[in-house]
Amino acid sequence: MPNACVGEAMLRFAGALNPDLLNILHQLAEKGAKFKSLHDPWCDTSTPQGELLVTILAGFATFERHLIKARTDDGRKRAKARGVRFGRPRKLDQHQRQEALQRLANGETLVDVARTFGVDPTTIGRLHSPFVPASVAA
Repeated sequence: MPNACVGEAMLRFAGALNPDLLNILHQLAEKGAKFKSLHDPWCDTSTPQGELLVTILAGFATFERHLIKARTDDGRKRAKARGVRFGRPRKLDQHQRQEALQRLANGETLVDVARTFGVDPTTIGRLHSPFVPASVAA
């Protein structure tokens, strides 16, 4: 066999059929080397059949990633339509946020207000930020 890159298993080499797998194998081929897996006998690019099989399986892996993404996107859209809020839960409820803003308007410091609610001053500062929409702050 010509120069070879031998790996214990295809998954170790490609990280669960990494999208760049074919690129990696192509770079090896350009340098005159083939890939052969010790654990996966089907993964042997030194034969035309092995090269075909690797290409087909990489295609299936790409197809599967597209299906997973489509299902995930669809699930997110349905959840948003049901009113599910994504992300980290809020530290303060709406009443606490309004109270914190009122106390800031009355001249209390961020640190004092934050200490009262048991949150970091940054959390209170975000309520006061011009980048936070009024519907979130209020």
